[in-house]
Amino acid sequence: MSPRQIGGALAAAATAVGSAACAEVPRLPDGVTLSGGLVSETAWSVSGPGRRVAKEAGQFDLGATIDAGEVLDVTGGTVQATITYRWGEDLGAASGLRPQQLVQEIYGRGQTWRLTQLWYQQAIGSSGADLKVGRLTLGEDFATFRCAFQNLTFCGSQPGNMESDDWYNWPVSQWGARGRYKRARGYVQLGLYEVNPRNLEKDFTVGRFKGATGVMIPVEAAWTPRIHGRAGRYRLGGWYDTSRAADLMLDRKGQLRAVTGEAPKDGDGRGGAYVMAEQQVTGPAEPAEAGSGVTLFFNAAQADRRTSRIDRQVYGGAFWRGPLGGRPRDELGIAVGATRRNPRLRALTPDRIATEYVGEVFYAVRLNRAVALQPNVQLIANPGGAPGRTAAIVGLKATARLPP
Repeated sequence: MSPRQIGGALAAAATAVGSAACAEVPRLPDGVTLSGGLVSETAWSVSGPGRRVAKEAGQFDLGATIDAGEVLDVTGGTVQATITYRWGEDLGAASGLRPQQLVQEIYGRGQTWRLTQLWYQQAIGSSGADLKVGRLTLGEDFATFRCAFQNLTFCGSQPGNMESDDWYNWPVSQWGARGRYKRARGYVQLGLYEVNPRNLEKDFTVGRFKGATGVMIPVEAAWTPRIHGRAGRYRLGGWYDTSRAADLMLDRKGQLRAVTGEAPKDGDGRGGAYVMAEQQVTGPAEPAEAGSGVTLFFNAAQADRRTSRIDRQVYGGAFWRGPLGGRPRDELGIAVGATRRNPRLRALTPDRIATEYVGEVFYAVRLNRAVALQPNVQLIANPGGAPGRTAAIVGLKATARLPP
């Protein structure tokens, strides 16, 4: 694809999201709110291993939030329903680059319609506790991180980017429940989610009732201080999956599977832990302006080395809201990260054992309250764990939200 064709594709994506944002929101009964949006991510491999191609992927979502107090006369209750549709192509596969983390975070989990949310949340009086039950995504409550960047390394719930076969991030949901106890400066929460690989099937369904392999149990504690009046959030969490999981390397006799060809050794359970930190360090300190100025972040996760092909991921960076005078809603983002392929795989794939390093810079131009265009540049060292290679990716992320 030529640069002129790339420009046409990017312009078409921007026009699509801009048109969607201009649609009128229909009048709804009191207590019912519609939400929706479009995300389009175009990526072009401009240097490095693989073919020079450009690919686009995107997502449409439509949701409804119902205030149970207004509609059902149940004080403190909320109902949420969301459907999603994904489309497009993965640049990593099309170019032959095949990085460990997608260069278009919106791609994946099947280009199909899904019921992504269908849950009920109930506050328990004025205690600060609440309970959520139904069809949930793990990453909406545990290890949450905004998907501002286009590379998956820096987007969403970290455990799901590492252990995608049992921790299901958006848009895949599962039956589950989450309880939380929240105070002025923090919270603790615990979840129970069905682990069912059938949820990954590529057809629209309200939920699978057969095929469960175990229960995912995440836990998280957070401290949310205001340091010199500026917002911060510091979290420590972990997870445990009761499903039986195969050892990456060993057979049932403790020998190398690559040598013996025997069935893998398996055992009950696998888990991991994570730490996350975000802190606003410059800008106005008033609550209404939280997020303005510069916010620093650092996230790290460690998965089970016995079963996980990606066993560690660490990244950090900064968001700068309003970097240019006269454009207070624009945003600059920069991040660097490392995704480690489990060293235990060295005997199987000695040519793909290096740690993958990624850096990304973006500038988000807010055209109005609904639409943003976000050009970005990604540099990937050791893509897919192959040492000695570096790739450069140029991209455009276009977003529109309704209501803005």
